[in-house]
Amino acid sequence: MIKFLDLHKINARFETQFKEEFQQFLDSGYYVLGEGTNGFETNYANYCGTKCCVGVSNGLDALILIFKAYIQLGKLKKGDEVLVPANTYIASVLSIIEAGLKPVFVEPNVNTFNWEASTIKKQISNKTKAILTVHLYGQLADSEAVLKLAKDYNLLLIEDAAQAHGAENGDGKRAGSVSDAAAFSFYPSKNLGALGEAGAVTTNDAELAKIIKELRNYGSAKKYENVRIGVNNRIDELQARILNIKLQHLDADNERRRTIAKQYLAEIKNDKVILPFYDGSKNHNFHLFVVLVVNRKEFMAYLLEKDIQSSIHYPKPPHKQKALKDFSELQLPITEGIHKNCVSLPINPILTPEEVLKVITVINEY
Repeated sequence: MIKFLDLHKINARFETQFKEEFQQFLDSGYYVLGEGTNGFETNYANYCGTKCCVGVSNGLDALILIFKAYIQLGKLKKGDEVLVPANTYIASVLSIIEAGLKPVFVEPNVNTFNWEASTIKKQISNKTKAILTVHLYGQLADSEAVLKLAKDYNLLLIEDAAQAHGAENGDGKRAGSVSDAAAFSFYPSKNLGALGEAGAVTTNDAELAKIIKELRNYGSAKKYENVRIGVNNRIDELQARILNIKLQHLDADNERRRTIAKQYLAEIKNDKVILPFYDGSKNHNFHLFVVLVVNRKEFMAYLLEKDIQSSIHYPKPPHKQKALKDFSELQLPITEGIHKNCVSLPINPILTPEEVLKVITVINEY
């Protein structure tokens, strides 16, 4: 069986280092916001090309903290509108609502699955105060043009880079550095995945980073002195240490994913399967390889019969979720079509050449 994702095998490569790191963690006697967290924050900021990185509890909290920090800075206020892609995971939308802001949905390009600056521009109004751009499936979303648009209209630009670790734009800038602030998830299935929940915020704004550090820690910069209404959204010290190990291998793992993607794109030849857009650059880390198939249920059953697991990211768009019933009347046909027909194929750095070839052969025979 070719698993869609075998996290045990992915992490088994680092087992010896994990055990050594855990022993150091155990021996340190310091288990919250210790040397591991400090080291990871420094290393990940350097990796992304930003001045600051703040480790937090998960990707959703990273987004919420960014919005709340901007409210504290007076750059946003409750009720302000934030443009967000309609085609995204619900966490993008939840973060806006949780911060007391109003999401405005924007349709994507059907080929890239991401939105474009020209489409975003049409949705900007005098109530728009921020843009939350999402690098869905690991592909940067028109980053240079969206950044220019945000600057032209004096809007905050925030990246939901939860799936885009290491992706680079045409100027060589990595996800996390092409905005005012960015949120990352290190959920175990991500390209840079922890062994549990973890996330981070990257930014060049030192004041923003300072406020987020305070907010994540009960609103405190100094123990027992609380200057803000904060929460407990700290990154786990052990997860930070694990991420420090895996960060060293992220570029190589991303390159392996791109190699597999290029082979899929070159060798899958079946009119029933619509392949994703890819320009061949490093702007895509292929966290996911998503195709469109009209009869998704039949296609996935066929793959499973041939011992190939697949998955769906995501079966229902955010505005059609019961939790967001206030938006259920929106007409977003492009987004709804993607969610109806999308299928994610196996793609990860431990897939063998034989497994990749089998996926291709089986799909071509469908």
